[in-house]
Amino acid sequence: MSALAHVPTSAGNPAPPPVRRGRNRLLPYLLLLPGAVWLFVFFALPLVQLASASLYDPAGSLSTGYAMTWAFSNYPDALQAYWPQFSRSFLYSAIALVLALLMGYPLAYAIAQKAGRWKNLLLVAVVAPMFTSFLVRTLAWKTILSDNGALVGLLRDVHLLGPDGRLLATPIAVVLGLTYNFLPFLVLPLYASLERLDPRLLEAASDLYASPARAFAKVTLPLSMPGLIAGTLLFFIPATGDYINAELLGTPNEYMIGNVIDSAFLVRLDYPQGAALSFLLMAAILAIVFVYLRRAGTEEVL
Repeated sequence: MSALAHVPTSAGNPAPPPVRRGRNRLLPYLLLLPGAVWLFVFFALPLVQLASASLYDPAGSLSTGYAMTWAFSNYPDALQAYWPQFSRSFLYSAIALVLALLMGYPLAYAIAQKAGRWKNLLLVAVVAPMFTSFLVRTLAWKTILSDNGALVGLLRDVHLLGPDGRLLATPIAVVLGLTYNFLPFLVLPLYASLERLDPRLLEAASDLYASPARAFAKVTLPLSMPGLIAGTLLFFIPATGDYINAELLGTPNEYMIGNVIDSAFLVRLDYPQGAALSFLLMAAILAIVFVYLRRAGTEEVL
């Protein structure tokens, strides 16, 4: 008879069957398997193909074919040719991020802490524009900022724009489009952090004679840092690679690196250059994100 049959139990019930530890160890990996396969097929493999294409002979073409010559010179050549679009992409995204923070943080705080029974309605208002396509929203901004639109007419009437002043086809239009289109990606993570903020902490800070500004700096802001970090990344990363806003709201003088990559792949059919620009953009974004997370993590600890 098995030794398990002699194990006494407190309630007189038979001992439980032995745990199948091997299956339990494999279960988490089996649950991860579908996602891992998806990432491998639709992310890792295309990324390897893109890396390979970035090293093709730039003298090749789709008609004659591309030879793998390990042309690492594609990277400095692409950067030298299009560094203005690179710098413009990060500049526009940074300005749009600052504008989004100035609007999005108070909005998220008001919804989370002050909206009361209107909270759900305001959240719907934040995400409602996303029910339509990105392209339609940007075309709507093209109408709003048009030279004959009401907004430009009002700004001319109050002399904030000259008689021939305009908003469309300017850097201002591109930045406004970026701010509007990606603002929900900033507001929602901020709301999630601020909604969990305990009001009693602010009351305690007030009881300890902290001014509202000091209570915000010492209580509200640190506790909202997870949402702030997530929101800024979700805003900045897609805004930097965007090309729709510059295409529809700007001119070639406002084109960002996304416009150049789009043209390289779909118009000029220069796959090596397009792939090299894509990898340069990805590397630059990853470097910025790494530095930002390191600094944000250090400040949060302090």
